[in-house]
Amino acid sequence: MKLLVPILPFALVLSCATAMTAQPVSVTYQPPSQSTTLGTTFVDWDSLVVRPTPVGLIRTVFDNPTPTLEKFEVHVTTLRPGMASHSPHHHPWEEMLVIKEGDVVASINGHDYPAGPGCLIFFASHDPHNLRNVGDQPATYYVINFCTDRVHTVPDKPASERAVPGMLPSSVIDCDKLPAVPTKSGTHVDVIDSPTLTFVRLGSHITTLNVGQMTRPDIADPGDELFILKSGVIEARVDGVSCRLREGSLFYCAPNSRRTFRNIGTTAASYQVIKVVSDKTPKQA
Repeated sequence: MKLLVPILPFALVLSCATAMTAQPVSVTYQPPSQSTTLGTTFVDWDSLVVRPTPVGLIRTVFDNPTPTLEKFEVHVTTLRPGMASHSPHHHPWEEMLVIKEGDVVASINGHDYPAGPGCLIFFASHDPHNLRNVGDQPATYYVINFCTDRVHTVPDKPASERAVPGMLPSSVIDCDKLPAVPTKSGTHVDVIDSPTLTFVRLGSHITTLNVGQMTRPDIADPGDELFILKSGVIEARVDGVSCRLREGSLFYCAPNSRRTFRNIGTTAASYQVIKVVSDKTPKQA
């Protein structure tokens, strides 16, 4: 483990407008830049190196294989006002964005959908997409790519045109507007639970821990999971290793890692979980 010092169909956000004028570019799959298999890893927000780009800033987080995934890539992008992430493009793997701050518009299949802090954006396989900052302040968001073996066999055709029944379509979800269910330690919000074209199952939820509260001890899950701390301060203990993490930090939990989280701050602490089950995911421990 490393210590470094996330519809059915959910409704797409209302109103579609501007059609894309540029011809979408097909992006070729690239193997991970790091060959080391990623184990459970904590990443503190302040530890991330910030590099300038032509459109803003980038913070590189992961680009590794995992015990069950061919490639797991995460970075954090900041767009200056008026800038776009890239020209409209598409690719076989499915991608997720979690908006940290700022006002953006996601272009999906030629239509525009607004999104702000707290939104989760899912781009289904080969659906053309990009993102634009339409606000007057920088926009920052997490970019999450789980790549399974299916990226090599999925048909080169937009998911929207294939419209396979039961598969999650490209979606923009305002997680802050979803109902929160009270729990003994805080609240729980269900965001996604669905198969997709490249995942056996994609799941996401948001947990809030009240001050001083903790999760059940030593929770284990066989899926690959990314955790993004949305607010507050928690102590995360995974396989006996503890780390103090604040808002913006994130961590990857390898399949069947045993974890316990505790709110050690003075306000409620919330984190979003994004879990992928693949054909190689082990059975529940």
